[in-house]
Amino acid sequence: MSILTGKARLAGITGWPVSHSRSPRLHGFWLERHAIDGAYLPLPIQPRDFPAAIRGLMLAGFAGVNVTLPHKLAAFAICDVVDTSARLAGAVNTLVFQDGQIVGSNTDGWGFLANLRAHGVDPAVGPALILGAGGAARAIAAALRELGIKVTLANRTREKAERLADGLPGLAVIGWDRRDAALADHVLLVNTTSLGMAGQPPLSIDLDGGAPAVADIVYVPLETPLLAAAKARGLPAIDGLGMLLHQAVPGFRAWFGVTPEVDDALYRFVAADLLT
Repeated sequence: MSILTGKARLAGITGWPVSHSRSPRLHGFWLERHAIDGAYLPLPIQPRDFPAAIRGLMLAGFAGVNVTLPHKLAAFAICDVVDTSARLAGAVNTLVFQDGQIVGSNTDGWGFLANLRAHGVDPAVGPALILGAGGAARAIAAALRELGIKVTLANRTREKAERLADGLPGLAVIGWDRRDAALADHVLLVNTTSLGMAGQPPLSIDLDGGAPAVADIVYVPLETPLLAAAKARGLPAIDGLGMLLHQAVPGFRAWFGVTPEVDDALYRFVAADLLT
């Protein structure tokens, strides 16, 4: 483990709560691998304290922070500058402090696309069906639309999907009950709902109706029932842990000046924590 000096660069992740986050583990892995004089800390901040705390971190010399629930919208509001990724996603998950300014971006969509490519799936090959209409769905839809891909949304509450589509033009919305039939017209299925997560019911969908690549942003468990069903049919199955790892790359590069690698060693190191 590296020893910090007075010149150490500092970053972290803020949420409420934040104890569940695997980000300190994965950033710590990179810090040690590259022998960087720096640290990445969990920063539990209550919503009412968020604006003051973020400005305090900047004044204290932090390079920036990741942002998780429930602060992603508040992070957007506090930024002096937001990049295109954040504007399209409507939320911020990465803050960089530069010259007294707070610069916000959203790396979720970038991380999702990078994870697809790491699994040999080209996200630009054709239409995508996204299940869910939360923040992750919007970030992923925005990233796919940037590639010119046709994106269809299906959500258990259709009105929520329609609101998302209103804020991100070019999306199609179908009823939740049409998700099975829609698979035949799409080459990528993305689950952004909590269905299949540990403690939640599995996602019900008939993969026999089409032959898409299947991605699930859930990573607890690593293999959800949806991914198990995809593997049983010989379909590409992409778990959510890779998205978590890839989305962390831009922030680490901005804060610590090194572009880290997402490889099998990192995957195994972070995955081991999911089993404890």
